[in-house]
Amino acid sequence: MTEPRDLHYMQHALELARRAEVENEVPVGALLVRDDEVIGEGWNRPIGTHDPSGHAEIRALRAAARAVANYRLPGTTLYITLEPCVMCAGAIIHARIHRVVFGARDLKTGAAGSAFDILNSDQHNHGVQVTEGVLAEECGQLLTAFFRVRRKK
Repeated sequence: MTEPRDLHYMQHALELARRAEVENEVPVGALLVRDDEVIGEGWNRPIGTHDPSGHAEIRALRAAARAVANYRLPGTTLYITLEPCVMCAGAIIHARIHRVVFGARDLKTGAAGSAFDILNSDQHNHGVQVTEGVLAEECGQLLTAFFRVRRKK
């Protein structure tokens, strides 16, 4: 069962994803929470920033690390509208994120069980709890509508 807190923060992540959409970026949003406080947030901006690592998750992790002055972020939960890719999964593991909650699955490049299972691998010295499917329909619809419009252009 989805916790009310997870729904609240995923709604916030969806708001961030809409910011990306306004900037003609793939609409993905992410935020990092510790002790019920948002310590970092981000939305996709690789195109606008000319940065291949400008994914929502990386931007949220960078903001949080600056906010707490530490590259390790234990005891945190990362909320993401889309299942993280391999690059972002690696950053999540290295930052020691405790839990990842995501909305829509990414069947082509998802690294939390869809295409790859990086976050759940026992090869790492750090385990990440994963909760998937929170507001999955809303998250997926946002992405589907975005790409439908792009294909028409």
